[in-house]
Amino acid sequence: MTGVLEGDIGIALVNILLLAVLFVVAIAIARLRNLFAIVMLSGIYSLVSATWYVVVDAVDVAFTEAAVGAGMSTVVLLGAMLLTSRTAKPDKKFARLGPLLVVLATGVMLIYATVDLPALGDPDSAVNQGVGLTYMQINWADTGIPNVVTSVLASYRGFDTLGETTVVFLAGLAVALLLGFGERSLAESIKREGKLPGSNGKSVSETGKEEDAS
Repeated sequence: MTGVLEGDIGIALVNILLLAVLFVVAIAIARLRNLFAIVMLSGIYSLVSATWYVVVDAVDVAFTEAAVGAGMSTVVLLGAMLLTSRTAKPDKKFARLGPLLVVLATGVMLIYATVDLPALGDPDSAVNQGVGLTYMQINWADTGIPNVVTSVLASYRGFDTLGETTVVFLAGLAVALLLGFGERSLAESIKREGKLPGSNGKSVSETGKEEDAS
């Protein structure tokens, strides 16, 4: 009994630590103006979130968060930075009031919605009835995997998981093609602005004019 209680306390402390890290990173993202630092912190936020999801046994959500949030989204945002400035403009005095009210209203609604949720581990909850209960009963005999979520994703819903992964990959590939990642797209954008250096430090357009004149 003592071991179980110590284990529960340890898990609770880990949850509190991870949530505290998420809170600090979120505050840092809101305060920064450097877009590169914001993108990097966003990737860290997604990685910590994925870790927390693993701690609470939400392996499927952790996989999606790590692949999409920390991986694909970070790459897409870094590619988008090639097409814009590196520093965000300062907000006006009351520009954050609207988003703050939206966040507060959303938080109140989410907290209110948790009142009707079943207690953690309640055997009579809807999640633990029907097909969910069947998976719990046959999982170990069928797969030998202790984590039921993992066996459901990899075995019972394997085709569904493969379809979701394919859709996410195609979506990321489409965004990458639209943004035009790579050094060539960066060079083209610089060339359009007339800032690509020539042989003597002048722009390409100026160098071309000098060659035509000679």
